[in-house]
Amino acid sequence: MLRCNNYVFAKSLEEAYELNQKRNNAVVGGNGWLRLRKRQWDTVIDISELGLDNIEENDDVFKIGAMVTLSDLEHDPGIEKYTKGAVRESLMHIVGTQFRNTVTVGGSIFGRFGFSDVLSMFIVLDSYAELYKSGIVPMHEFAKMPYDNDILTGIVVKKTPLKIAYSSFRNQSTDFPVVTCAIAIGSDKITTAIGARPSKADIRTAHIDELKDKEGYAAKIAKSFDYASNLRASGEYREHIAEVLIKRTLEKIEVSYGN
Repeated sequence: MLRCNNYVFAKSLEEAYELNQKRNNAVVGGNGWLRLRKRQWDTVIDISELGLDNIEENDDVFKIGAMVTLSDLEHDPGIEKYTKGAVRESLMHIVGTQFRNTVTVGGSIFGRFGFSDVLSMFIVLDSYAELYKSGIVPMHEFAKMPYDNDILTGIVVKKTPLKIAYSSFRNQSTDFPVVTCAIAIGSDKITTAIGARPSKADIRTAHIDELKDKEGYAAKIAKSFDYASNLRASGEYREHIAEVLIKRTLEKIEVSYGN
């Protein structure tokens, strides 16, 4: 249960930022995970009235506001077309429709959770975290940054020509993932993300020529990550599943885009 002394609807990003500098205050997104913490907050800062709930598209980029829900992202026709369903695939297994109707993109990305399908997907795209004070930060760099009191205002995705696919393995359909895998292939580079290891997603990049031996590539990349055990799977099992998912994800790209 979320417990706080004050609940404030911020009237501006500056107000939200200033309030968030106090140690016992927090910005609330969709409140999917913050409410599960046992901590008592002094002030919870709601940014839902700041116009951050839109997806804007032009010829070059998508701009996704931090308060866009996962359902809105899942069903956005522009994102669907650009990723050929990869983003939808990364979202459709997250708990359930009611949950995705409230949980936000900003909360999912800023949390940098180890189990995050959302981070696993966006980290392979030409995407950037838009922070109120720190500005635009490449997503793979943002994922490694320490937590601070800045505010994530949105995500920028450049329409770089990529072949994209996503896969995950779960013990049951709406459970947290055991392993996640996202792959983006550019003109001369392939980027592979493996998440839920159970640590947060990280990427490996390689020259596209390495795909001449897909079996060898999958084994090499899977082995390059560290894995750990928890109640869902052992580290050894995760490494095995990661190799399988890399091969499956490459097969999805071949089906969607051709060789």
